[in-house]
Amino acid sequence: MSKGNQWSSRLGFILASAGAAIGLGAIWKFPYVTGTSGGGAFFALFILFTIFIGLPLLLAEFIIGRHTGKEAISAYKAIAPKSAWVWIGRLGVLSCVVLLSFYSVVGGWVILYTIMSVTGMLSGKEYGPLFNAVISQPYVVLGAQALFLLITVFVISKGVQKGIERANKYMMPLLFICFIIIVVRSLTLDGAMDGVKFFLKPDFSAITGSSVLYALGQSFFSLCVGLSCMVTYSSYLGKKVSLTRSAGTIAILNLFVSLLAGLAIFPAVFSFGLKPTEGPGLLFVVLPTVFEKMPFGTVFLALFLILFLFATLTSAFSLLEIIVAALTKDDQTKRTRYASLSGILVFVVGIPSALSFGVLKHVSLFGRSIFDVADFFVSNLMLPLGSLAIAIFVTFKMKKEAVYEEFISGSTKGAKLFNAWFFLVKYVLPIIIIVVLLSLLVAY
Repeated sequence: MSKGNQWSSRLGFILASAGAAIGLGAIWKFPYVTGTSGGGAFFALFILFTIFIGLPLLLAEFIIGRHTGKEAISAYKAIAPKSAWVWIGRLGVLSCVVLLSFYSVVGGWVILYTIMSVTGMLSGKEYGPLFNAVISQPYVVLGAQALFLLITVFVISKGVQKGIERANKYMMPLLFICFIIIVVRSLTLDGAMDGVKFFLKPDFSAITGSSVLYALGQSFFSLCVGLSCMVTYSSYLGKKVSLTRSAGTIAILNLFVSLLAGLAIFPAVFSFGLKPTEGPGLLFVVLPTVFEKMPFGTVFLALFLILFLFATLTSAFSLLEIIVAALTKDDQTKRTRYASLSGILVFVVGIPSALSFGVLKHVSLFGRSIFDVADFFVSNLMLPLGSLAIAIFVTFKMKKEAVYEEFISGSTKGAKLFNAWFFLVKYVLPIIIIVVLLSLLVAY
């Protein structure tokens, strides 16, 4: 692999990987799922599942990627040639296409809201009707989706160091700075402590079977495991970098952002007497209402939306990179062409999702909108299936000696942790994932 197609440093890799994980899942989905699933008790479960389920799976993807130095499809082919295992990578790439197709729709909404906020067009509006009006206009949402993908394609076409790594080195620190400013403002509102208690004080009587399943699912989504995204990202990593330390850092960053998201949103929601159980509209309907009632609220709303746009883009970079890497197979002369073609493919696949709140709102599959079907396919089927397959592959198909060497490389404590990690991934996680998958399918 060429040096230009590797991370220039461990920090670059960590920021890019954290950027891949910290997106819609952490900033959009986490707060509303927390609000509807028990508050502090849900957050406590989410922390446990992230550490004991998401983190071990993240390490498994890292090991596969760095061991082979190849992207998602070729990595499985290199370890298990002429076998069906390569379909883990193929289905991961296919899932990335579907995920990015509806992810880019929401990314387009964020762009629209960011522009409207910066230009003052959000002031004094009824946010519920406004949101419905915005997402139902076909040319507006398609144009915004195209712009979101155009930015993503531009960054990916520049390659690993000059594109993904450079963008994340600026965007991720800015994301944290913006977040901390908003958290400080939110915590200084009257009545903010009621929101803090709701978010951080566990009431386990509020937990239901669905809450447990959502917390498990969120632990998959929050670390971007199951799609082989991190197989590709870790293939750009040098052998001297500790995978265990890197994975731990990424998990901590992700939990920290989830903490910041909760502290930014719930104190403000409670301060103004609104309901934390609003659901998916929490970001686009409730938060503008909250910010409007604050001094300098329009500034803070614009700041939050810019932050959210950064997080959404960094995740989109990882999804498009998986697709492009699978097509170029390390031939960097083809990167720009395949980045453009992949962007066009994702846009076309995403058109039905973009229109499912407007001209196609009466079209349903299995009782769901097209957007929801795409989300269900990836979130409730492909993520658990991919995670299960990766856990089985790394512990049953790879040579244990090779797994061990990757695990301890660059680490002083890796040898002590290896046996516990291997047992967990080989025996415990597959059972948990199967239970989650079956439970989700029964629930739906």
